[in-house]
Amino acid sequence: MLARTASSLFWLARYMERADYLARLLQVAGHMSAVRFDADNNSEWESAIVASGSQQAFFEKHASANPETVVSFLAFDRDNPSSICNCIETSRRNARAVRTALTTDMWEAVNTSWMELRDFEAGEMTEDRITEFLDWVKARTSLVHGVYANTMLRRDGFHFTRLGQFLERADNTARLLDVKYHVRLPTVQDVGGVVDYYQWLAILRVLGARRAYRVLFKGQVEPVHVAELLLLRLEFPRSLAFCFEQICLNLDPISSQDSELSAECKRIAHKQFAELRYGRIEDIIERGLHEYLSELIERCALLGEQIARGHNF
Repeated sequence: MLARTASSLFWLARYMERADYLARLLQVAGHMSAVRFDADNNSEWESAIVASGSQQAFFEKHASANPETVVSFLAFDRDNPSSICNCIETSRRNARAVRTALTTDMWEAVNTSWMELRDFEAGEMTEDRITEFLDWVKARTSLVHGVYANTMLRRDGFHFTRLGQFLERADNTARLLDVKYHVRLPTVQDVGGVVDYYQWLAILRVLGARRAYRVLFKGQVEPVHVAELLLLRLEFPRSLAFCFEQICLNLDPISSQDSELSAECKRIAHKQFAELRYGRIEDIIERGLHEYLSELIERCALLGEQIARGHNF
C-alpha cells in the first residue's frame, strides 16, 4: 500500500475517534459542573481541557476555563487543530485524498458528516443546540466506525484504519484516567466523599462504561475497580488492554519493505499488550499509577510516530 494512502486512512480514523472523545468529555464536564455542591464548578471545565491534552494552547488564548471558553475551544475553534470541527474537517480531507480506497458507504458517512457540520456552524449555538451538536457528533463518529468495520476488505487499508482508531482511543483513555488520579486528585477531606464519587462516575460516563462497571464490579464505584476496568479488562472495548489487543491484531498482518521498522512497531505494541494482559492492578497502583500512565502515553506517541514513518508499511 502507498504510504500516502496508509497515512490518510490512519489519520481519518484517529480524528474521528478524537471528535467522539471530545464530545463525550464536554457532555460530562457540563454534567459534573451542574452537580457540584461547591463554588469550584469551573474546575470540571479545566479538567476537560487537561484531559484533551490542549492545556497550553487553551491558556495562551483564554484567561480562564469556563463553560463558554471551553466549549468554544474544544468544539468550534478553528485555531485549535484538535477541535471537534477541525477533527471532522481533517477526517474528510483525508477521506477525499484516498477516495478510491474507501467503500461508497464509508465515503458517504464521512462526507455527509462534514456537510451537516457546516449547518451546525452556521446556526446560533444555544445551550440546547450545543447538546444536540454533541449528541450528533457521537452518532456520526459511531456511524463512520461502524460502516468501515462492516464494508472494508480485511486488507492493509482496513488494518491502518483500525490502528488509527484504537491508538487514539488508548491515548484518550490513559489521559482521562491520569487527569483524575493525578492532576485532579481531590483534597484529603474530599476522598470518598460526594464530589470524589461523582468524579469517578463521570469517567465511566465519558467512556460509556457505567453498565460495564455494574456488570463486572457490583456495588459502589471504587477507584481501584475503575482503574482495573479501564486498564486491564479485555471485555470492555475502551480499555487499554482491548485497544492494544486490537493494535497488535492489526499490526501483525501488515507487510513492510522496512522489516526493521515493522519489527520495532510490533515490539512496542506487543510489549505493552503483554503488560496489560498479564498485569495486576495492585502491582500497577503500588508502582505508581501516574507514572505507569505517563509511560503508556509516551509509548502511544512513540508507536504513532513509528507507524507514521512506515512509508511502505
